[in-house]
Amino acid sequence: MPSSPVASRTCPANEDNAPARAFGSAMSRRHRYESESDVGPTVKSLALCSRDEAERAASLEELSRRVLACLGAGRPGSMQLSKPTLLHLLLLSRSCPLEEVRERATELLRTAQEQGVEVPRALSSGPSVFIPAKEMLKEVADQDVLTESFLSTGRVDHITMVMAMHPAYLSCFLRTQHALLEMDGPLPHDWRHYIAVMAAARHHCSYLVQQHSAGFLDAGGEESWLSGLQHAPTKLRSLQTLNKLLAHRPWLITQQHIQELVCPGAESRWSLAELIHAVILMAHAHSLCSFGWGCGLNPEPDHIGGYTFQLPSPSHLPRSPHSPLAHEDGRQELGEGAMEVEVLMQKMVELQQQEEECTQEEMVTRFERERSESIPTTVVREAPPDLLLRLVEDPEFRYEDFAPKGEQSPPTMRAQDYSWEDHGFSLVNRLLPDMGQLLDEKFQVVSNLTYHRMAMHEGVDTHTLRKALWNYIHCLYGIRYDDYDYGSVNVLLERSLKVFVKTMACHPEQTTARVYHAFWRHFRHSEKVHANLIVMEARLQAALLYTLRAITHYMR
Repeated sequence: MPSSPVASRTCPANEDNAPARAFGSAMSRRHRYESESDVGPTVKSLALCSRDEAERAASLEELSRRVLACLGAGRPGSMQLSKPTLLHLLLLSRSCPLEEVRERATELLRTAQEQGVEVPRALSSGPSVFIPAKEMLKEVADQDVLTESFLSTGRVDHITMVMAMHPAYLSCFLRTQHALLEMDGPLPHDWRHYIAVMAAARHHCSYLVQQHSAGFLDAGGEESWLSGLQHAPTKLRSLQTLNKLLAHRPWLITQQHIQELVCPGAESRWSLAELIHAVILMAHAHSLCSFGWGCGLNPEPDHIGGYTFQLPSPSHLPRSPHSPLAHEDGRQELGEGAMEVEVLMQKMVELQQQEEECTQEEMVTRFERERSESIPTTVVREAPPDLLLRLVEDPEFRYEDFAPKGEQSPPTMRAQDYSWEDHGFSLVNRLLPDMGQLLDEKFQVVSNLTYHRMAMHEGVDTHTLRKALWNYIHCLYGIRYDDYDYGSVNVLLERSLKVFVKTMACHPEQTTARVYHAFWRHFRHSEKVHANLIVMEARLQAALLYTLRAITHYMR
């Protein structure tokens, strides 16, 4: 890179962060910058995430030496602090759980700024626009899980920070995601990330699109693919129909869709092992979009929209994509909120003690009533960036109620006829060894996760509430449990909670701060995140069940 005495002390790309529509070119620039001659002190190259404390300390000193050498070099041809280097330092200063690394990165940025370098600053104060950073710190008691994430991957992203409120779940989530993206498997590593990009784009989730675009490039992916689906191989493009059905209407997936991809005469044929890997990647990304939108995740400090090189001013205050509703938290006075909690607890106790048995006909009627209930979710949002739309085929295809009024609904999937425990688990394990076990562990952990508390009350059995949430989401996807009384859903889930759950499960990109704050108004944020986890996993399992059933029918 050409240099001058002035340029050697200035970030070569110190313009303000580009708007989201420039995301693709920004990702390409980032990849090129990282290959140019520059100080290049990254987490991976310097082993800052080494488990050996002495090695980590030596790497930290090497990081300082390289940065200070660049800052002290004023001669032509010297190396420079590039934009990626500055963003790496910003990321470490904001989110590294190791205090010595965090403080050193902060110190180096301060030194660079004092010597005339325009340094970036983060646009948000924490990982979530919905959850105050101070409250999140109080609720994340187990810092060990964050340290483990950093030592394993070299960073602690916002998803991990929010999930760390529930460390037992986070541990199995990270194991599953690592296996999907990094472990040996039928799909090339760059393809795995590109499939996740395709899936996240359907829900306009620029957070995950950026995350997996970076992973795609790091894995050696062809950057032109990120500028539009037409540049990707035919085999990957052939997933688009399955991708949109999985994301929005999985009950429409049939064995014909599977046959078109795997039959011997198919163009760019998929093996069953490749296909099941791709299906789980897509469903994983779709459900993670629900979690990201549902928790109001801010962009990462090194993502487009997460940083700026401009100085703070009233016209450059942090602005969330959820504005203007970001600060309308809809909270209630203490007495009113506490009364809602008391009423909900009483309903839970009454349901647990209820001895009345319903007929099968009444059970079906109650299921149909829940499934067809009108829960409005649509709000006006900004159009997604052009680049996201270039990664989406048929962008107008969205979720529709499983049984729209006046239309003939598809057959209900009875859990007794095709379930995860009896059918899906073994099929996944057969086609993608160990993945069935990892998914099953995640489903079990989230279903059984409890702290025996609710809002300000301790010693509470929340089983009926957790089950009502899970079964309501499956109900939205047309899955019925013969032995469950869906009247419980109407008793335990207030309308504002149903609005949140349906929005997050079916239209996650429509989630706003108002929708988040409107339900469980006197509960802890960790309890709302717990609800998010249930929605995410129930949605994931529902989408997988329909696809696995279609694969089972194809294999017969």
